[in-house]
Amino acid sequence: MRRRPRFIHYRAGRAARKAEDGKVSKLWHKNYDLDRDVEEYTVGDDYVLDARLTPADCVGSAAHAAMLASIGILQKDEASALKSALNEIIELYGDGRFAIERSQEDVHTAVENFLTERLGDAGKKLHTCRSRNDQVIVDIRLYTKAWLLDFFANAVGLARTLNGFAAEHRLTPMVGRTHMQKAMPSTVGLWAGAYLESLLDDIELLKSAYVLNDMCPLGSAASYGVPLDIDRGMTAALLGFARVHRNVIYTNNSRGKTELAVMHALEQFMLDYSRLAQDMILFSMPEFGYFTLPDEMTSGSSIMPQKKNPCGLELVRAKTATFCGYGLQVAGILKALPSGYNRDLQETKRPFFAALDLAGLSTRIMELTVGRVKVNEERLLAAFTPEVYATDRALELVVSGMPFRDAYREVGLNLDKLAALDPREVVKKRRHIGTAGDLGLDEAAARADAADRWASGEAERFDAAISGLMGRSIELAPKAPRGA
Repeated sequence: MRRRPRFIHYRAGRAARKAEDGKVSKLWHKNYDLDRDVEEYTVGDDYVLDARLTPADCVGSAAHAAMLASIGILQKDEASALKSALNEIIELYGDGRFAIERSQEDVHTAVENFLTERLGDAGKKLHTCRSRNDQVIVDIRLYTKAWLLDFFANAVGLARTLNGFAAEHRLTPMVGRTHMQKAMPSTVGLWAGAYLESLLDDIELLKSAYVLNDMCPLGSAASYGVPLDIDRGMTAALLGFARVHRNVIYTNNSRGKTELAVMHALEQFMLDYSRLAQDMILFSMPEFGYFTLPDEMTSGSSIMPQKKNPCGLELVRAKTATFCGYGLQVAGILKALPSGYNRDLQETKRPFFAALDLAGLSTRIMELTVGRVKVNEERLLAAFTPEVYATDRALELVVSGMPFRDAYREVGLNLDKLAALDPREVVKKRRHIGTAGDLGLDEAAARADAADRWASGEAERFDAAISGLMGRSIELAPKAPRGA
């Protein structure tokens, strides 16, 4: 008889033995079994999605245990034992050895089964005064808070890369375009600076979404609180939240809404990335040749040996539409829900996590590309044909005393007589606020630094709270790679 591996995944004791029959104990278990097809339909892939919430669920449970001990529901030694066991689960998860079974439905059941097997009554007491409703909200908010603080660092990194690129090419001439046609003299620095300022505005908008997320839902239970004198302020402080999410009905109504606020803010980043990607694709075409994309950021053709395709940028452009679809999916779920918890909200988890993953990866792709793109000044200069200076010439006539409308007509009727000028000298004359000669890059750098300091301060306070609760630092969401 073949022997089983000694230890691969944790399965909770008696629940593990029942897993062979697909009858793992559920938190809501009653004196009947759910129809198998109904169970499969309602559980879906939620138990898979929940895996990433394992550390957050353990941290939230540790705070709840400490609060229950403070009001006498748990003994102090029980709360201490629970914290140790919860830390053990986090270690198992980090090693890939904590599995959530479909029959368990979610991370909350998997964690409680583990605790009950290890600690008996202490594990059974832990769910007192909370519901899976407020439990999943606190899990998502802890995960989101950690993810956002990491994302801020990466967004600031991209802003600094754009700032450096704009500074390097502050006065590198580039034809400005409207309607995709040649318009007026501009610079590469002005073009890059536009995306820089937009990104900094995106960061400010995301900070607002962060504030909405930074409220502790624990204790709202199933939307109506509990008849015991629990200390919601204590759990909020232990978990590093800025404040308690007060109204218990609204706390549960806010599930999905808060995630959608984060998604809407991140959507602004994605829209910027898509437009930046489109510009870089266009300007790196051989017909333009303004930019050359780095070889390592392009892929080849299966039939044409010469091809270097901007596939990463093309997919940023396409995946932005996918991202927008995630938000529409969540909004569609929320639009007609009655107040209080409804199972529909389970379906907001998948698009939300997908959106976070996509925004993080897209930020990385854009930073890598901007940090390595080559600017071809000769091709940029060659694009400055005489008609690009038409508006400049009309304004020269205005300065000499001619009304603008007459100057406009005069130049428009004599476009063939326009002279070629030195683009470098022309762009130097643009000195008013916001033009090529005054990009405000120092101000932009100061905004990026301020955002970085704010996010770093928030991260330090959050880590200090979680470390104080758990006795060590906990990674609640995976960190993205840094640098270009």
